[in-house]
Amino acid sequence: MGKKRLVAISAPSGGGKSVVTRHILNKFPNVIFSVSATTRQSRPNEIDGKDYFFLTKEKFEELIKQNELIEWEELFGNYYGTLKSEVQKAIDNNRTMLFDIDVKGALSLKKHYPDDTILIFLAPPSKEVLIERLKKRGTESEEQLKNRLARAEMEISMSKDFDYIVVNDILDETLQKVEQIFIENCQ
Repeated sequence: MGKKRLVAISAPSGGGKSVVTRHILNKFPNVIFSVSATTRQSRPNEIDGKDYFFLTKEKFEELIKQNELIEWEELFGNYYGTLKSEVQKAIDNNRTMLFDIDVKGALSLKKHYPDDTILIFLAPPSKEVLIERLKKRGTESEEQLKNRLARAEMEISMSKDFDYIVVNDILDETLQKVEQIFIENCQ
């Protein structure tokens, strides 16, 4: 079996995707990050083209019509998606690309590139821990928190279709497990 070029890490909101993704990018300098497109407003310290491609709703809808996205979804009133051109560039250049992506997007990626994709799901140790992590972030209203928790339950139920499920309880152990998956599948 050949090396996997596309690695998707998924988790419910507050599940630790960003921390794990940053760690892998630091540990494996040859890995490039897949920058998603979104119509949501940037948060403080987020950089266009590095954290996301921040697009207008009109531009995003144009990309949908032109079939320029591997996957896209409307979440909490905003569009999110993966640009085909960015993924194809990584494959053409024989680079490993890391995705911080929602569950449906990860499954769509695997459907488009079944031989090149590996899926890793970061599961919260419990619903209570997930609620605590989301509240600590302080970025969601009570209503948004409720929506994210309902979505988390759906995402956790879909994790059975992933190649690996890693319970993100003790961060150092989680990072070691994901590193090992990377070494076994991509190096």
